[in-house]
Amino acid sequence: QLQLVESGGGLVQPGGSLELSCAASGANLNYYAFGWFHQVAGKEREGISVVSISGLTTKYAESVKGRFTVSRDKVRNTVYLQMNNLKVEDTGTYYCAAARVPGTFLDRTSWARLAEEEYDVWGQGAQVTVSS
Repeated sequence: QLQLVESGGGLVQPGGSLELSCAASGANLNYYAFGWFHQVAGKEREGISVVSISGLTTKYAESVKGRFTVSRDKVRNTVYLQMNNLKVEDTGTYYCAAARVPGTFLDRTSWARLAEEEYDVWGQGAQVTVSS
């Protein structure tokens, strides 16, 4: 049973940086792509980044391009979201999630989609507050 545990959230000033971690256990991660989602209270959860099984394909929402970087470490079984130049509007809860990529997909290791319904397992969420 795949489990995801997030860490690294906190309070930061505008322009500052944080790195979120998502530690995975209980399954072979070579079958999963990982996404990061942002949710503000009272609003829909938004996909902001995804990294493929290979780690070589990434995708970002327009709002975070050039500021956030997603990566994965297969040795440590951990996915990261490096957040730089944080803005007040980045405040919210960040969830990591794992999507099991269908075995019939031609380029399975490069699959990278940010649709929430594609994801099967979710972390508990990490709170990020950007404030002066």
